[in-house]
Amino acid sequence: MNKFSSQKRIHFILLTSFLSFNFCLNSQIEMLTPKELAYKDSITKLNQQNASVAASQTSYNSGVDFFGKKDYTSALKEFQHSINSDPNFTAAYYNKGLTENEIGKFQDALTTLNTLITKDPSYSKAYFQRGRALQGLNDFSKAEKDYEKSIQLDSKNAKAYYNYGTLRFMQQDYNDAIKYFTKTIELDPNSAFAYNDRGSCYKMLGNYPKAIAEYEEALRKNPNLVFVLNNVGTTKKKAKDYTGALAAFNRAISIDAGYYLAFNNRGATQLEQGRLDDAEKDFKKAIELNAKYAPAYSNLSGIYFKKKDYQKAKDMADKAISLDSKYASAYVNRGNANEMLRDLNAACEDWNKAKQLGAELGKKYYSSNCN
Repeated sequence: MNKFSSQKRIHFILLTSFLSFNFCLNSQIEMLTPKELAYKDSITKLNQQNASVAASQTSYNSGVDFFGKKDYTSALKEFQHSINSDPNFTAAYYNKGLTENEIGKFQDALTTLNTLITKDPSYSKAYFQRGRALQGLNDFSKAEKDYEKSIQLDSKNAKAYYNYGTLRFMQQDYNDAIKYFTKTIELDPNSAFAYNDRGSCYKMLGNYPKAIAEYEEALRKNPNLVFVLNNVGTTKKKAKDYTGALAAFNRAISIDAGYYLAFNNRGATQLEQGRLDDAEKDFKKAIELNAKYAPAYSNLSGIYFKKKDYQKAKDMADKAISLDSKYASAYVNRGNANEMLRDLNAACEDWNKAKQLGAELGKKYYSSNCN
């Protein structure tokens, strides 16, 4: 073998070794062991999960910010984005359900909270919010069970006791409602709403002094709650304390000049005192502030009846009934106007309707004039 052949062979051998080495190196990169593949896949999955969690948290935080600004539409979108990014993020479900309750989308809230409770059956606040949704849908028996479950999981949840109390109040079980409002106050002594609502229970039970004491305690907690002042006024009116009633309504109006209920109720107080012109102004102001408030039109009907403008009295009663077909007092007033307009048949129909709706005056007038 000559020298050239020997050198060529050596070069060939080295080159072959080099190529062989590179081939083995590439094989190590592409052909991982099962253990290495599992590790690589887990890292990839973890990175993807971390990205999803980060996106979910970002949307969630944006939703909380929008909720705080009362931009509920934007809040809902962000909470849904948060859920889409991380379907197991329970806080996003909770806040989505809470937001849906806030804007009265009770059926949507029910769907959202059902999903949350399926994911976490021990989420006490979820039962509370689902109870709110069910209460909004007038499914009181199921709402009660959810409030009970919420209390069972968290006996310190003052809001659950409070909402349970409002549920009992709506079902006219005032004594039971008082128990729940009392428990609310034990857990949250500064709850002006609980004092107010416990006062309303006493008011419905005819205990006006006790009701007023509760309302005044609510005002000590928050002196600017106009609806509490309105409750003081209506209760004092029932107790024939007209001076005290007017003072309460005046104070409510001084705090909120757009509070149409106070104008209407101040007008009703002045009507009972025979101050027809002042009462008429208040009822008209209430209508100016809320053109769809049926009681103000019905009250104006009463004013015009007393002023012997029977056609105008009928017109105002017609308007009240067009806004609220179940407003019994409007039928009484229209019946009175129809009687004076010499249409007794129409009057009897109105009084009978008022009687069916539970108005004692409707029953009285129908019995006296239509049998």
